[in-house]
Amino acid sequence: MIWLFSYGTLRQPEVQRAVFGRLLHGEDDALTGFRRDTVVIADADVVAVSGAAVHPILVPDTAAASIAGSALAIEPADLPAVDAYEGATYARIGVTLMSGRAAQVYVAAR
Repeated sequence: MIWLFSYGTLRQPEVQRAVFGRLLHGEDDALTGFRRDTVVIADADVVAVSGAAVHPILVPDTAAASIAGSALAIEPADLPAVDAYEGATYARIGVTLMSGRAAQVYVAAR
């Protein structure tokens, strides 16, 4: 099992069912060093699943900045499906959450 930090659409039950085929266990957590922005999603399939054309996205900020979200428990085999859902607009990186958990998170691709 690995932790995936979600601050947006991956917390929605309908998105979890579409991407993972199941609902995920999640725990409240937070990430520092980033701020939340928005991005327009061009992929019609992603918009249909999430119900929104504008999604949140994280961009680097000061160390004092923090984003609330959920640490979702997933299997390593789930990562290709999440990568496909997030698309090229996002990059997956490793982070340490405020709880001390090591996690993966999707942020703005550079």
